[in-house]
Amino acid sequence: MTFEPEKLHGIHAILYALFDDDEKLDRAAMKRQTEICVAAGVHGLVALGLATEVSKLTAAERRTVMDWLAEDNASRLPLGFTIFGTSVAEQVEQVRHAEAVGANWVILQPPPVGSFGAGEYIGFFGRVADATTLPVAIQNAPAFLGRGLTGLDLAALRAAHPNVSVLKAEGSAVEVKALMEIIGNGVPVFNGRGGLELLDGLRAGCAGYILAPDLIDYAVMAYNAFRAGDELRAEEIYRTMLPSAVAVMQGIEHLMCYGKRLFAERAGLTVWDRAPAMRPTPFGQQLVVSHAVRLGSF
Repeated sequence: MTFEPEKLHGIHAILYALFDDDEKLDRAAMKRQTEICVAAGVHGLVALGLATEVSKLTAAERRTVMDWLAEDNASRLPLGFTIFGTSVAEQVEQVRHAEAVGANWVILQPPPVGSFGAGEYIGFFGRVADATTLPVAIQNAPAFLGRGLTGLDLAALRAAHPNVSVLKAEGSAVEVKALMEIIGNGVPVFNGRGGLELLDGLRAGCAGYILAPDLIDYAVMAYNAFRAGDELRAEEIYRTMLPSAVAVMQGIEHLMCYGKRLFAERAGLTVWDRAPAMRPTPFGQQLVVSHAVRLGSF
């Protein structure tokens, strides 16, 4: 069956990288994380983005994460992988592995080297996109990645490379709405930002959100209520999750420290950091526990 990227929607979980006390990827914890997300009713699964601390993983570890998630998903849900790499060749190699394990789509990050004009990134993304028949998304997160494209740049990229058919944006509802008006209809746009402005993003026209799993159950319930037309219920659920979303989404490193611990506290897991990492303060850990008690276990 042909995968139709224009039908992508909903809350997709982007997995945390969970390590053991030797700072190695923890197979059992990663599987447990996937099971929690599936049980919460997510509409898709993703790995190897910022939440997966992809820059701390070796190329072999990235392939391992792909293998594990594909195995644990067992083709139940749409499966995507963020592609990280400093060169076209490195990114194409990662795309090839994503294809081999049965990914339905891939998300390209700009190479984490230098800072260049839009034309350089358009050419880079285009060469990687041309190397696959998979639907390709672009992660446009200049606030987090330090580099990004304008709406006109993204429209040009899409026109030249038809399989560039999804956008992963990271911005306010107002910013993303303006971006969507430029790139045109027919391109599913997913936001993130830890679920901040979740409902306003949906009102702006976002197809969904890609979120780390600390609040994934609440995000799914809010999304489902919103799409069912019950905005009062959606607002009620969102009010419950919002204080915790604000608490953990104070930047990427803060999310890796406290968002991951909030997930682990709710899941009955232990967090072991891979250095270098932000370490929790006693007060920060106390806040994590209080948020977990209020939200409940998975």
